[in-house]
Formats: sequence, structure tokens, C-alpha cells
Amino acid sequence: MAPMAGVTDKAFRTLVHDHGAGLTYSEMISAKSIVYRNKNTHKLLENATHVRPWAVQFFGHEPEFLYEAIQMLEDSPFDIVDINMGCPMPKIVKNGEGAALMTDPPLARRMIEAAVRASSRPVTVKIRIGFTPSSLNAIEMAKIAEDAGAMHITIHGRTRDQYYTGEANWDVISAVKQAVKIPVIGNGDIFSSEIAIKRLEESGCDGIMIARGAMGNPWIFSRTAAYLETGVLPPEPSHSDIIETAIKHLWAVDCDRAADSNGRSYTVVDMRKHLSWYTKGMPGSADLRRRINLAQTADEMEALLRFYIYKGDSYEE
Repeated sequence: MAPMAGVTDKAFRTLVHDHGAGLTYSEMISAKSIVYRNKNTHKLLENATHVRPWAVQFFGHEPEFLYEAIQMLEDSPFDIVDINMGCPMPKIVKNGEGAALMTDPPLARRMIEAAVRASSRPVTVKIRIGFTPSSLNAIEMAKIAEDAGAMHITIHGRTRDQYYTGEANWDVISAVKQAVKIPVIGNGDIFSSEIAIKRLEESGCDGIMIARGAMGNPWIFSRTAAYLETGVLPPEPSHSDIIETAIKHLWAVDCDRAADSNGRSYTVVDMRKHLSWYTKGMPGSADLRRRINLAQTADEMEALLRFYIYKGDSYEE
């Protein structure tokens, strides 16, 4: 499961893990925020005890801060240190972080070397195929990561300039796989189990990372894994299965937020997007989403979801 800001929190990681995801990631965490003991950062490091292995993904551009942050978390219960070198967002890139590190390979090397020195855990790296179409340096970056001690590398098949538009370039991902000896994980446009299986087979990658394709669809992991094990693709979940999972997710988020003074109001806000993803494409779902977006409590949200199933997948009279 790919790291995604505002999505891959404790509840979401638990959900996809229980649906078969082999590895989950924290949301992106600033190394400097760890060093400065930012009070909001600790929530990003919370995890269910049975959700293992899981990785904490750091971003930054100063090797010394990354080194210190990793050292400070040495006793924390996670399994992998991941370095973000692929985030395309302007507020990250303008600070020389995320995908900006692909424009400075020597600094990228120093970041990886600092993490490897600091960590008793495996260090991994996530990159894009390049910063612009004219600077596709994923192979160079992968070789640097391998030489600096990274244990695997994940490649999103777009440039920074593309953000999340256009199509992912899996030819470059395949070329990287051929160029290095460490495991290579492919990422980009995996929206179904069928596509995941096809990309895994065609690219020769050692694994597949799924991002937007898992939003509202944790079954993408279990269905893909089942096919790889048995050669048979299980059926899609029913609408009732989807709604029941959405309700389980809703209350998991509410439980995690309960200790915060404003936590339950945040539950409602956070779950609007998730419930929209779960119900996308269902009959009458536009009206359901409109009602959910007006709900003020988790109880109201659950009632709307259960009434939707009771009415036969529709709010239409």
C-alpha cells in the first residue's frame, strides 16, 4: 500500500493489511518535525500492533536531520525506513524535498547514506521516473540508491511535471528493474487486480505498489494475492460487503480520534472522502454521497449507509 498524505492513517493501514496488503506505509513525515518534536507528528506514527511489516516514510533535504530523526525513533515499532524522493507537490518541491531530490543526485546519495548509517532497519527509497520528460534519470537514481545501501526501490511511472495526470510509463520501470540487483517495486495506474497482475508479469518487478486503486477498494490486495497463489481471481465484493467494510472503517477512524477534543468532528470530515470512494458507481450513490456530506456525526453516516442497503442500493423513491 502506497504512502498517501491524508489517506494512509492507522485505520486505513489496518484495513488494507487485513485485506492482504503485504506492506503498508505511514503518511509522509518530515524528518525535521521529528527532530523538533512537533506535537502533531506522533499521530502519524501510531499503528495497530498486528500490522507488520510497515514502513515510516520520511521527507526532507538535510542529511543531518534525517540521520537524527531516524536515531530518535530507533526504539519505535516499525520495520522499514523509506525516503520520499517522489512527492510532486509544490510546497514540498520548493524546499528541495520530495521529487526535487531527483534533480540533485549527489544530495540524494547523501540522504540515503545518512539513513543507512542511522538505521538498524532496512532503508528503501521511492522515486519517480524523472523530474521532467527531458530528464528521465530513474536508472541513475536507482543505481545511486543501490550503491548507497538501499534495500529496495519503488518507482512511480510518472515525472514530477505530470503529477498524477497522463499514463504511467512502465517501460522505464521495467528498464530500472533490468539495471539494478536490488528489488524494484512498480507503481502507477494500478486500479484493479487484473491490471496489477498484468503489470507484475510484464515488468518483471519484484512487487507492485498500489495507491489510488485502493481507495474504497481494499479488496484489490486480497483478490490479487489470491490470483497469484491459486490462478483464480475471486469475485468482486457485493454492495453489501462494501457498505459493511465502509462502516467498519468509519468506526475505526472514530475510535482513533476519540481521545482528541475535536476528534469526532474530524472523523466526519475525514470519512467523507472515503465513503465517496467506497460508494462510487453504485446505483443512486450520488444522492447517498450528498446526504453523507451533510451528516454531522458518525452515527448519522452509519444510518445513511445501512438505509441505503435496506432500500435496495438506492435512495430513489
